[in-house]
Amino acid sequence: MQVKIFQFNNFIENTFLVWDETNECIIIDPGNSSEQENNFMQKHIDDNNLKPVAVLNTHCHIDHILGIDFLQKTYGIEFWANEKDQYLLDHANISAEMYGLNLPVTPKIDKNITEKDIVKFGNTELKVLEVPGHCSGHLAFYNETNKVIFTGDVIFKETIGRTDLPGGDLDQLLDSIKNKIFTLDKNFTILSGHGENTSIAHEIANNPFF
Repeated sequence: MQVKIFQFNNFIENTFLVWDETNECIIIDPGNSSEQENNFMQKHIDDNNLKPVAVLNTHCHIDHILGIDFLQKTYGIEFWANEKDQYLLDHANISAEMYGLNLPVTPKIDKNITEKDIVKFGNTELKVLEVPGHCSGHLAFYNETNKVIFTGDVIFKETIGRTDLPGGDLDQLLDSIKNKIFTLDKNFTILSGHGENTSIAHEIANNPFF
């Protein structure tokens, strides 16, 4: 499994392009919000002969959904997320206007993803964790073979996600991290929605919230 990280939009959000030896790929949390960012991602997909099969979101805050419409129109793929985040999509146009961001179309969830699901593309599987606290429908996706987990905005290097937005709950967030993410192998690499990579071992030892 290979991962390409893009940093997009004014929030410097991490967008992940993930593929394997079959060249099938998924895009996690597409934050691309301009023609330049769209072209940059598309060039990487085309140059590597990748075949997008789905857009997958950890959660639906505005900085993580800006590129969904472009990807769906370009590649004809579905948008997968947790329907508990529908309230964020219902108000996405207001959020976009508030932050001066371009949201051409409010995306609609094509497939509801929960902890019971396994995301499959090519020869790769991503298991799903429901990790609310930053928002109600927040998910994390992990691959046991490569020991990688995509955590969105739940946890960052030596800090945690904010809980002062609609759907946020500090106790719930801490519980999600301790009883879901921290139960995985300590050698897992954490790929967060913003900032640099870290690991479960590093966060257990150095995150001041734990």
